[in-house]
Amino acid sequence: MPLTLLRNANLLDTDAGRTLPHHSVLVEDDRIVEVSAGEISSPDAQAIDCGGRTLMPGLIDAHVHAGITTMNFAALMRKPATLIAIEAAKVLESMLRRGFTTVRDAGGLDAGLAEAVERGLIAGPRVFYSGRTLSQTGGHGDFTPPEDNPMLCACQIRSSAFSHVADGVSAVRKAAREELRRGAHQVKIMASGGVASPLDPVWNVQYSREEMRAIVEEAEGWRSYALAHAYTPEAVTRAVEAGVRTIEHGNLIDAQTAGLMRKAGAYLVPTLVTYFAIDELGRTLGFPKASQEKVRDVLDAGLASLEIARTAGVPVGFGTDLLGETHEQQSREFSIRAEVLSAPEILRSATVVNAEIVRRVGELGVIAPGALADILIVDGDPLRDLSLLEEQGKHLPLIMKGGRIFVNRLS
Repeated sequence: MPLTLLRNANLLDTDAGRTLPHHSVLVEDDRIVEVSAGEISSPDAQAIDCGGRTLMPGLIDAHVHAGITTMNFAALMRKPATLIAIEAAKVLESMLRRGFTTVRDAGGLDAGLAEAVERGLIAGPRVFYSGRTLSQTGGHGDFTPPEDNPMLCACQIRSSAFSHVADGVSAVRKAAREELRRGAHQVKIMASGGVASPLDPVWNVQYSREEMRAIVEEAEGWRSYALAHAYTPEAVTRAVEAGVRTIEHGNLIDAQTAGLMRKAGAYLVPTLVTYFAIDELGRTLGFPKASQEKVRDVLDAGLASLEIARTAGVPVGFGTDLLGETHEQQSREFSIRAEVLSAPEILRSATVVNAEIVRRVGELGVIAPGALADILIVDGDPLRDLSLLEEQGKHLPLIMKGGRIFVNRLS
């Protein structure tokens, strides 16, 4: 088994929000086997001197769409699936080089790219994928144009590369079962209107409690869970009461809804950077005009939702939800959140909390014996300067995922 010794580092404990000086970490194969204050003796290990830099766990992004490779949705639908896969591979590689060693894809990717990463065919973070999202007719996952003479399929399910448009309890059960049998790590529900979909207003509440409960039951039968795209208190409440485990976005939540989430043990995964990116670049990148106009409905409320969740004690994960040409802004989420949250809170979201969300506590988001060896070396202390995690990995001279070094400018 290959051994790697990282020595002379300041260890960033993202759970406690503190930095511990003069630590060493020994990695064997894909796992951390020893963490010590001071030196570790391992003559057979490849030793790397970190030079007093910060050593921290790899970052986790709990809401990405690596398969949405352009904001021009009309152009995206014309692309061959093989081209999208190659573009998505490049997106994933760039995420890894920014220090994101794990991502949860919230719709669009399937087993193919996840397996390609796992087998080392492409460089990228490990992927927890949702497969196709589940949307009602006219919901956030329904991109079919309105027609004067619609063809209403009796099977009640229409599928695209991104979503199953399914109506009724039996239809959503079947759609959920299809994604779960294909290996989806979790099931994504569209529970409200959204920005990217052209026809449904943000305030639109989607799927009945019965339909969502059926999806949740199917996920739980696979020892999995459901996540829900939801903005408003009404949509979030319906999803949480149906048993949904993580609420995506949640920009418009209020204190009462946050209290319900806390009581139910639900997580919030805000994705603030995507609204800034759409507002700034959407027009020039071909983002649908109707969607550009809707972004203001949620942009200004995003930071307030962080404070509401914190006050209620809702665990807050870290997500970005960027699309197409804006993926490179992934690390900007840190500086946006820093307007209302502290650096320790933000770093905990992107490591410990997100490890809880993907159900890999003790394996991801921590530097500890038995954890997967996802390790970043940082030129400086992110607790004092979060911008060190921006600039496309410029300040990350070493990036290790699962014991394999992908970036090394130290030796």
